[in-house]
Amino acid sequence: MKLIKTIDAEGHVLCHDITRIIPGVEKGPVFKKGHIVTKEDIPVLLSVGKENLYVWEKTEGMLHENEAAEVLKNICIGSDESFTASEPSEGKIEIRAAHCGLFKINRKLLNLVNSLGEMMIATIHGDFPVKKGEKLAGTRIIPLVIEKEKLEKAEALCEGTQIFKLLPLSKPKTGIVTTGSEVKKGLIKDAFGPVLKAKLSEYDVPVIGQTIVGDGRQEIIDAINEHINAGAELILVSGGMSVDPDDNTPGAIKALGSNIVSYGAPVLPGAMMLVSYYSYMGRTIPILGLPGCVMYAKRTVFDLVLPRILAGEMLTKEDISAYGEGGLCKNCEVCRFPDCGFGK
Repeated sequence: MKLIKTIDAEGHVLCHDITRIIPGVEKGPVFKKGHIVTKEDIPVLLSVGKENLYVWEKTEGMLHENEAAEVLKNICIGSDESFTASEPSEGKIEIRAAHCGLFKINRKLLNLVNSLGEMMIATIHGDFPVKKGEKLAGTRIIPLVIEKEKLEKAEALCEGTQIFKLLPLSKPKTGIVTTGSEVKKGLIKDAFGPVLKAKLSEYDVPVIGQTIVGDGRQEIIDAINEHINAGAELILVSGGMSVDPDDNTPGAIKALGSNIVSYGAPVLPGAMMLVSYYSYMGRTIPILGLPGCVMYAKRTVFDLVLPRILAGEMLTKEDISAYGEGGLCKNCEVCRFPDCGFGK
């Protein structure tokens, strides 16, 4: 590109969008990249403060900002139809979700690309559910033009692995086991069931049944087995998760033969969460032990883990440990979750 005075721009091709900003009214390109400047355009260009213009001179080995944004977009999503992308505008491309799902980011690759300099990919947080049409990311370079080899280096770093994935959310048949002799005897009303059913309904997950049992380890095991035999693909066991003598839920889940991934999470509310997987007749069934906070706190560790379970992720101890940063819910007077820092 070359720099010329606007009064001399007639007949030249703009190499970038020209933006007009009217506070509180509009912000957008008054002329698009590729526009051939006419005599009538010159007063308009001057009115938006453009006394000089960059006009396009195609140079071998250099990419315009719009072309570069396309390369970065392809690094992020390739040809994955789970995403949609805008046309380049002012050197930027926006990426959106083509369907509902769990947004996953290869954070290592994202950081590598962003560390190269002169290029950027900005995203929302990963590991959270997103809705169809939701904006997920934007790509652009910092200068107006960039060496092609720099974008090729970014492509080489990713080695054909796209940075983003959008995992569909399943709707597993779910069994609920509520523990507590005080609930079984009718001394207090069950509060877990309604809360869990409401949270599952947010994802259209069906509940095939709820069993209320006492605090005995074997009756908890029997109740879990009954749901599994009835076809449950996800088991939620509520209550009995602390260290009191009568709290036998963790022991029952372990005695069942489940693989305990984590008993405890660096999250408040929800420190006593248990995540496990149980193998049964070729199926792997997640079994979650839910602490008491799930029935009274608006958002807890369960809200962080559930969508990842529905996306089919096999959570690891490292996944749970990573919740420490951002794992403190501030219990805001008006809850804005997930548009807040909880779990991020």
